[in-house]
Amino acid sequence: MTHQLLFRQGAWYLIIGLLQIGIDWGVFVLSTFFGMSTVPSNMAGRVTGAAFGFWANGRLTFASEDTGLGRKQLLRFVMLWTLTTVASTLAMVWMTKSGGLALAWKAKPLVDLGLSAISFLASRHWVYLR
Repeated sequence: MTHQLLFRQGAWYLIIGLLQIGIDWGVFVLSTFFGMSTVPSNMAGRVTGAAFGFWANGRLTFASEDTGLGRKQLLRFVMLWTLTTVASTLAMVWMTKSGGLALAWKAKPLVDLGLSAISFLASRHWVYLR
C-alpha cells in the first residue's frame, strides 16, 4: 500500500467520521434533552451514525477490488461496533454520573474520536476485506 492510498483513506475516514460523530452526537443530545436516559440515547446515536458510516466507508474510504459491503463485512463491522459502543456507553454513563449531562455532551465527540482511531485500523485491515 502506498502512502498516497493511506492518505486518501485517512482523509475520507476523517471526513466521514466527523459526519458520523456529528450525527451520533446530535441524536444523543436531542434524545437526552427530551428526557431519554443516557444508555438508550447513546445507543440511538451510535446506531444512527454507524448505519451511515458502514455504507459511506465501504463505498468511499475503503472501496477497492479487495473489499466489499456484503454480509461478512457487515458481521465484522457489527462486532467492532459492539466493542466500541460498549466502551462509549460506559464512558458516557461514567461522565453523566460523575460530572453531569453537560460533561457527557461535551466529552462524547472526544471519546468517539479516540475510538475512531482504533476503528480505522480495524476497518482498513479487517472489516471491509473480502
